Amino acid sequence: MADVTQSNQSPSATGEPQERTPGLRTEQRSPETIRKALTFFKVMAIVVGCGLLLLTLQVILKYAFDNHALDWWPQPHGFIFIVYVVATANLGFKVGWSLGKMVLIMLAGCVPFLSFWVEQRMSRQVEALLG
Repeated sequence: MADVTQSNQSPSATGEPQERTPGLRTEQRSPETIRKALTFFKVMAIVVGCGLLLLTLQVILKYAFDNHALDWWPQPHGFIFIVYVVATANLGFKVGWSLGKMVLIMLAGCVPFLSFWVEQRMSRQVEALLG
């Protein structure tokens, strides 16, 4: 009977085992690909952070002052948030974040000002990973 356990090592062309991250392909971990994903993430985190502040203003205007000037904003903000979720997942899978970490980063886009802080922190971590 064949051994069905999988090793965390794969043989190289020379026959020596190489360490690899489960679920990640080698081309996904190239520095250029990660840098592009990081730039996309940074832009979307800032856009979502600004959009969330605008959404907060919309809620305050609507319920505190009965002003409906920004009633058009919630729907575009929802679409922008979905793009932020995609940007986070794109970067997370490329650098090997756990699903839990990705979800927490995505949820940071729901708290005013938190997306700015998380973007800075994650950017520093990824840039340190790239060297």
